[in-house]
Amino acid sequence: MTSIKANLNIPNLLSLFRILILVPFVNFVLKEDYLCAGLVLVLSGITDMFDGYLARKLNQVTDLGKMLDPIADKVTLVTIMICLSIKFPKMLSFMIILVIKEILMLCAGAILLKSNKKPPASQWYGKLSTIIFYISVIIIISLRALWSINSDTLNNFLMILTLVFMIYSLWRYFEIFKSMINSDSNIEKNIENVK
Repeated sequence: MTSIKANLNIPNLLSLFRILILVPFVNFVLKEDYLCAGLVLVLSGITDMFDGYLARKLNQVTDLGKMLDPIADKVTLVTIMICLSIKFPKMLSFMIILVIKEILMLCAGAILLKSNKKPPASQWYGKLSTIIFYISVIIIISLRALWSINSDTLNNFLMILTLVFMIYSLWRYFEIFKSMINSDSNIEKNIENVK
């Protein structure tokens, strides 16, 4: 009962909320209501920024939260990528690369769990790449929603920028993964070694 109570905290509820609001986001995108879709993304981005901060500030860091936050990130990213690929077919190649990156991250997490090691909590470079992704998508959707602008040049630039940060993030997480697989030390020590 205590463990259930500890997990039912504000940061974890925010992570769950981020997953749930993907339903209206998909609905808005499919109906081409890009303004509402953009507003849902802004709300999702804000809750993403605050869940980790509140967990530390309110001393509500839990093992569930450490896993739920990156899961919410990945489910959100993949959902947005699929929606963008449907509505902006020329961005499909970028989306495939981003989906591969997310699949690799999930596989690494699964390997760690199988080795009885907890996957690392989100790091600043992971959060930064997610924020850049959100900003890029919000710009693309907002331009389409507010001014009917769909610039391939701008879309490609924003997606390349996002890819650079996502690949950097993947590389840094891979270093942590490699360190944890090759060592029996605790997670904090492994993270410190690769910073």
